[in-house]
This record gives sequence, C-alpha cells and structure tokens, in this order.
Amino acid sequence: MKNPASDIIKVTSISQYNQYVGLPKPQHPLVSLVKFEDLPAFPMDATVKFILDFYTVTLKKDCHCKAKYGQTHYDFDEGVMSFISPQQTLGVEEDYNPPTEGWMLMFHTDFIRNYPLGQRIKEYGFFYYSMNEALMLSEKEEASIEALFHTIDDEYHLPIDTFSQDVMIAQLELLLTYCNRYYSRQFVTRKTPNSNLLAKVEILLTDYFDHKTEHKALLTVTYLAEQLHMSAKYLSDTLRSLTGQSAQQHIQNKLIEKAKQKLSTTDLSVSEIAYELGFDYSQSFSKLFKKKTNLSPLAFRQSFN
Repeated sequence: MKNPASDIIKVTSISQYNQYVGLPKPQHPLVSLVKFEDLPAFPMDATVKFILDFYTVTLKKDCHCKAKYGQTHYDFDEGVMSFISPQQTLGVEEDYNPPTEGWMLMFHTDFIRNYPLGQRIKEYGFFYYSMNEALMLSEKEEASIEALFHTIDDEYHLPIDTFSQDVMIAQLELLLTYCNRYYSRQFVTRKTPNSNLLAKVEILLTDYFDHKTEHKALLTVTYLAEQLHMSAKYLSDTLRSLTGQSAQQHIQNKLIEKAKQKLSTTDLSVSEIAYELGFDYSQSFSKLFKKKTNLSPLAFRQSFN
C-alpha cells in the first residue's frame, strides 16, 4: 500500500475502504464484516492516518502490530476489542501487519439512523475511548463475542430481504450490549490501578484550584484527562465505576469546595471568586453554586455571620 501525498486519508464509504485495502465490494453499501484472515497483504512505505466516516468494531487476535491513536502507540499483541466512531483519526505505522485472526465490522450511521440504536449509539461510550483503553477479553468472553460475529456473518451473506436490516441491527445491538457488560467487568477487575487513578485525580484537582492564577480558565474534563493520558470518556466511566460520579461531577465538587472556602474565609466579592475559579461570568458561577448547595453564594456567606 502506497501512502498518498496527503497526510490524512479520509474514507467516506465502506466501499472506498474495501477498495483501498484490496477487498471486494461489501455485500451492503452501509455495512461490512471482514475476517482478518481474508485481508490481502498491503505493505506500507510510511505511516498512514485515516479518518473513517463510519463506525468500526474489531476483534484482534495474534496481532503483532502497532496502531497510533492521537500521540499514543498501542501494541495489539493479545486478543482485544477496539471501537472507533466516525471522524476519529487513526494512525497506522509503516511496519503494520494486520492480525492473523479476528473480525472487523464496519457500519455507517445511515445503516442505523431510523432505528432506536441510531439514537442510543452515543450511549456506548467505548466508541470514544482511546486505543490504549481497548477491551481485554477473557477466553470465555472471547468465545461469546466470536459466536456473535459468526451469527452476524451468516446473516450478512444471506440474500437481502425485507428483514435483513432488522435482523442485523438486532444482532449488532446484542454485540454492543455484551461489549458494554465486559467493559464493566474490566473496570471492576482493575480496581487497584483505578483506585490509584482516583488519588491522582484528587491531587490534580487540588493543584489546579490552589494555583488557579496559572490557568486562567475553567477546568475541563478534557484537560484533566490529558494530564492523566486518558480519553475524557474513559476517565469519566472509570470514575463513575469507582465513585458513582463522572469526571465533571468531581470537578464541580472540588470547585464548590474551593468556593465555599473563599466565601467563608475571605472578603473577595462573588465576581472575584468566580473569576479566580475560571468563570467568565459570575452569573454562571452563582447558578452552579446554588444548584449544588441550594444557596446563593451571598446566602452561603451570610450564614457565617
């Protein structure tokens, strides 16, 4: 495979992708299921970056290859699942060799648009995880996932009739539900490192608000996740599994804690406190404070007089 002159290859259709890697046209223009065993050899002479205009779900086995998501390299040396949503950038190294076993399912947004799954697809947060946050399967889980891929593959190769899309979407939804279950298991089995993560989050939050003048902006989940080398969605889901609260809720809790401290121990005005905490408008700060405490900032301050 020769790398085009452009740095990024935008793939707008599944047919275009199949043509690019040397596969025949898909059975359906909006969905395709490929066995890695069937992929032709496509050596590259340079790193390639893709932007895919469709969802992909992959199960990789026996894969001695590297992929790059953002600035992070990830080795696929074990059986893992990864998920990519439309418009995400995926980089593949020039020495890339595809897995010798596994599956790659691709489906366009239009394939699920008129189904409930089209609305629920964003609830599957793993589509927004980084590659290094892939799903590691146990042997039993891997067998279950492979069975589902085989079932989808059987339907995929049947002649299209009025029920084909309904059946495939039902099977796709079942696959995603199992992946959601296994990710929940993964959060549980990683309790110890995740507990260390909770401590790191607390340190970052404290440091951020204690040195607010260095930042001049309201703390965001994206900033927090970048400091931890994680995707924002994975950080939120991990924290929720540990504490029942998202990353945004943790930020707001710390913000309100610092606001209470300033309101009770300084003579700073509400506007000055709002600015120090990163708000552009004091009204936004007051609204959040009241939502979290059932008191306005001034009412809270007056309760100490």
